[in-house]
Amino acid sequence: MDGARMGWELSTAVVLFHEAVARKLGLSAVDHKALGVITRSGGLTAGALAGELGMNASAVTALVGRLERAGYARRVADPADRRRVLVEADPGNRPDLAGIFADLGADMNAFMSRYDARELATIADYVTRTIEVLRTRTEALQQSRKV
Repeated sequence: MDGARMGWELSTAVVLFHEAVARKLGLSAVDHKALGVITRSGGLTAGALAGELGMNASAVTALVGRLERAGYARRVADPADRRRVLVEADPGNRPDLAGIFADLGADMNAFMSRYDARELATIADYVTRTIEVLRTRTEALQQSRKV
């Protein structure tokens, strides 16, 4: 299998997995990934979220509205500047994905145990470089005009 085909297969599998996880929460994959960004940040402005996701302000406003209606996020006054609003994960309604990701982790660990340290280093290099390429291509797409 060539690199382009393998990359396509991996990308499709990851997107479809996250779409299935998101559906369990009543969200889309982008909403689910945005919730992850919000949760890891501890709270950020809608503008900062737009920058993280490469989305425009109106799309992020709609996304935050969907997360609020689902009960996963809320808008709160920024304690450092009460004129600003932060988007944060609702601590009282955190989705329980432990089982899903525990199963995924166990499956990943099971097959990864077949590789020695040298092979694991190669795999880690591949994944790290894949992430770099994807981030670079994402940035390029976001900065280019529509086709």
